[in-house]
Amino acid sequence: MSSQSAGAAMKFRAAQRVNRSLTAEAEKRALVWMAEQTPRWVTSDRLTLLGFSAQAGAGLCYALSRYDRWALLLACLCLGLNWLGDSLDGTLARVRRQQRPRYGFYVDHMVDIFGAAALMGGLAWSDLLHGVTAAALLVGFLLLAGESYLATHTLGRSEMSQGFFGPTEIRILLVAGTIRAFGTPYVRVIGHRMLLFDAGGAIAAGAMLAMAAAVGIRHTAQLYRQEPLP
Repeated sequence: MSSQSAGAAMKFRAAQRVNRSLTAEAEKRALVWMAEQTPRWVTSDRLTLLGFSAQAGAGLCYALSRYDRWALLLACLCLGLNWLGDSLDGTLARVRRQQRPRYGFYVDHMVDIFGAAALMGGLAWSDLLHGVTAAALLVGFLLLAGESYLATHTLGRSEMSQGFFGPTEIRILLVAGTIRAFGTPYVRVIGHRMLLFDAGGAIAAGAMLAMAAAVGIRHTAQLYRQEPLP
């Protein structure tokens, strides 16, 4: 490693990870146990690739569900594999003491961005929700993600959940909605028939936009207090 690379690695400080989601404690114990049982040929990089491939595969399955509803069941399987790869890769690195903070931070977040785009693209192509709703969901995700990355850098604190909801809870809701849509993609809301994913997507997009604004204001105020004008 060059002296410049070594200096950059020494200056980098891994942020404090905060997860208050409903499943956080049970999930953490399960992931540590799984990491301890994982064979040596399974690496963190391979799990990251599995997580991304599964998320892109879920998007493809949603797109194919426009022509064959059975693809929705494959989408649920892909979401399960996405959880496995995305959740276990970091835990495996920590259990094996193979952390690469800068590499892991960068790759994980780039994978999240491209994976979310693939998933929303597949949903937009399906007949489960309208493209405008899918675009709003992606914008909401990117706003929250961008705020999280900035807070990680400026505050040294990585918020992995918003309130009691984190990535695992979102996957659970998505799987539940997908299974429901396998029978019929429609629901009645205040007497009006509409797509289930449109209804849920509109609520989720609005919630993400509101959370991004609220957290952004809170962190701005926190940084203002920490760095007052002279």
